Amino acid sequence: QVQLVESGGGLVQPGGSLRLSCAASGSFFRFYAAAWYRQAPGKERELVARIFSAGSTNYSDSVKGRFTIFRDNAKNTVYLNMNNLKPEDTAVYYCNARWYTYDSWGQGTQVSVSS
Repeated sequence: QVQLVESGGGLVQPGGSLRLSCAASGSFFRFYAAAWYRQAPGKERELVARIFSAGSTNYSDSVKGRFTIFRDNAKNTVYLNMNNLKPEDTAVYYCNARWYTYDSWGQGTQVSVSS
């Protein structure tokens, strides 16, 4: 089972950009499907983007065209590039990694979009 640590959150103005990072420790990360979820106050956690071990990706409709998920298996890290951020993107962002019965979560990083 891998352990995950997110970084890169912060406060940004509407239209701005951020890059989130999720560093994994442990073995066989390259076999895991990795994903970013987010949870806004008073709302359920939702999937933002996922990348599979072979590199294919999928995105929620709300971020498609603005966010990009990618991974560097040599660094055991998955990233989320977020462009053209909107106030409704404000949430705690969580990294997730899954492989068979293994299911790991990071502690979350706050992203706030406000002028």
